[in-house]
Amino acid sequence: MTSTETTGQDAPRYVRLSIELIAEITDEQALKNAALKQVADDEYLDDEERAQSVEAIDVDPSGSLAHFIDPVALLGDVPGVELASATWESAQTEFDPEGDGWDEYTVDESGESGESAESAE
Repeated sequence: MTSTETTGQDAPRYVRLSIELIAEITDEQALKNAALKQVADDEYLDDEERAQSVEAIDVDPSGSLAHFIDPVALLGDVPGVELASATWESAQTEFDPEGDGWDEYTVDESGESGESAESAE
């Protein structure tokens, strides 16, 4: 007997979503100021976490972008889905849209090609 037969529901399935975004920071000071305000207004941070966040923003303002990522908002309105876990980070990168590594189409490890969201529009 399968779990579907015993419970009458489908067994839980977990899906790993991998999303890669390249964002251009056009005004580092505006981003830094907005991130500092976001940290100050975050009711879920304790004092130690808040201090660490402020220090990280001061050291590397490009890391400020991570303070605006909300995985719950990405999946919050999707019916039948509950966020099980999320991690994210921001890091400076080199970006050349004409370079070989930035094609609209990618090939995953299984050899299947997929469209980027940009090319799927």
